[in-house]
Amino acid sequence: MGHLYRFVEPSILLLLSRNGEAHGYELASELSQYALTDAEVEAAALYRTLRTLEQNGHVTSRWHTGSTGPARRVYKLTAEGKEHLREWVAVLTHMSNSMTHFLRAARNHKPAARTSVKREPRVR
Repeated sequence: MGHLYRFVEPSILLLLSRNGEAHGYELASELSQYALTDAEVEAAALYRTLRTLEQNGHVTSRWHTGSTGPARRVYKLTAEGKEHLREWVAVLTHMSNSMTHFLRAARNHKPAARTSVKREPRVR
């Protein structure tokens, strides 16, 4: 089906927009609510996407050291990330409209009637 993991990105952006800050575990537990694929998103794909988003300036991260447990990386959406989410919304809106158009056409499709083709005799 192509690069379905590319569609993890808008889901992460939306979650960070809604939650403010979140660590990877939080994002992983909420990701299925907004996933654009029915395939389970592997943790490696989530963290790889977060790393790419950070490299591109769409998210920032910092280490949070709580009173218990190990330090965790906490992610936050940047202004560029908010703009990138708006771009994704435009792209996904267009894709949604295209898919709706395709599905209507496919559901209403009537198979062509089969007609037998008369062949002309071969001349030798």
